[in-house]
Amino acid sequence: MPIGTRLIVRSKKDWRFAVISRVVEETITISIASPTGYNYRIRRTPDAELQLDGVIPYLISADSKDTWRDNLARFDTRW
Repeated sequence: MPIGTRLIVRSKKDWRFAVISRVVEETITISIASPTGYNYRIRRTPDAELQLDGVIPYLISADSKDTWRDNLARFDTRW
C-alpha cells in the first residue's frame, strides 16, 4: 500500500486509526493516533497481513479477540 494509506491497527487496549508514513525496502512505518493527542510509530515488514472489511483495511493482530467494530478507540465523543 502507498504512503498516506489510512488503516486501523490493534493496540494493547483497543483499535486505533493509523496511516502508512514511510516505506523502505524491508520496513513499513505506521503512525498511530493516540487518545492523548500524540502519535506513535510502529514498524512492520512488508509481508504483514492486511485484511479488508468492505473498503476499510486493518492490520491483522494475532492476539486480538475482538473486531475493530467492537472496540474502536473513541477520541472525541462530542461528534
